[in-house]
Amino acid sequence: MMRHIADGADHIYLALGATDFRKQQNGLISLIALKFKLDPHSGASVFLFCNKRHNSLRALRWDGNGFILVTKVLSDEMKFQWPKSQNEVRDITRRQLEWLLEGLEIDQKKAHPDNIDTSGMTF
Repeated sequence: MMRHIADGADHIYLALGATDFRKQQNGLISLIALKFKLDPHSGASVFLFCNKRHNSLRALRWDGNGFILVTKVLSDEMKFQWPKSQNEVRDITRRQLEWLLEGLEIDQKKAHPDNIDTSGMTF
């Protein structure tokens, strides 16, 4: 489900740093609007948050008549490779979201660029 919340999104924003997960939907909406100066009612945007222990993610998206809030909690001692930057927001690609959900860092230095197909032709 976490992967599918970004289907059709123009922007996937990471709220860097740790987010207090006692904040529910309304608290996260306020954080997006007041701290990051972004429009939480943009259906083309997904907002991702990570807890302090890096074992849980929350995704928030407006679907036209309400908000969808999805939470993923990892089992055991698994952790997400959440960026170390603090108190800012970062726009990532769909591919970077996949890496994050697979337990990888979002900045893969050896990955092929998104705009190169398997034949090596750029488009």
